[in-house]
Amino acid sequence: MRDRLKSVSGKKTLVTGAASGIGRATALAAARAGAELVLTDIDADGLAETVESIECAGAKVLASRALDISDYDAVTEFATEVHAQHGSLDVVMNIAGVSAWGTVENLEHRHWRSMVDVNLMGPIHVIENFVPPMVRAGRGGALVNVSSAAGLLAFPWHAAYSASKFGVRGLSEVLRFDLARHGITVHLVVPGAVNTNLVETIEIVGVDRDDPRVQRYVKRFQHHAVPPEQAAEQIMRGIQKNRYMIHTSFDVRFGYWWARKFALPYEFVMRRANDLFNSFLR
Repeated sequence: MRDRLKSVSGKKTLVTGAASGIGRATALAAARAGAELVLTDIDADGLAETVESIECAGAKVLASRALDISDYDAVTEFATEVHAQHGSLDVVMNIAGVSAWGTVENLEHRHWRSMVDVNLMGPIHVIENFVPPMVRAGRGGALVNVSSAAGLLAFPWHAAYSASKFGVRGLSEVLRFDLARHGITVHLVVPGAVNTNLVETIEIVGVDRDDPRVQRYVKRFQHHAVPPEQAAEQIMRGIQKNRYMIHTSFDVRFGYWWARKFALPYEFVMRRANDLFNSFLR
């Protein structure tokens, strides 16, 4: 087994979701650390801005492509080109994701489908295409998968989102041991509240986002949320320290511990939280 990855400096590093939020912040942090970057996002303009920022700072972008990670053929085509021009990668970071909330009677099939297609099948498409060449290369490396606090805890209205993020957690738990013999470390990122553009654009099905009560809770969330740059720092530190589960804030770490140690109080709190959320329904 190879020694675990201690730095991304000089390592060929893929970051998905690099146009904004945690993905962009992580791409910039990896660039500052000396990584050679391969970047993707569905947002072509945002991706171009990230590439420009990295190159203006003197760092290297080996390749970038605007694509939808839920499109297996598009991911495969990009991976083929990257491997032909640059060989196998050293670090793969699955950060891209989408979110929609709602009660089961309000969620439509398209919401369930998009959560699973982008948040779960997207990372699987990336893993299918980029990790086997890493294994064959025999250099070791790192795989980073971004799940969510909603992949640990039963937050109200998160059924579709949690279905995808619990899936990422299960996938990572297996690969953590499967890839160890190849010297590839696996890191599961479980962000809590992070102040990205997603906060303003997330679809909450069956709820009027202009409702003053909803706006108050959104502002409270933003006040509590950490900046994406802090989340990116935690990801980089987690890779260096070989942490499997990477928390972006203390409240997620504490909440997960509390839920496992105190099951009955946890159930009570979640029932009360659902009652509170349901008061916002139209």
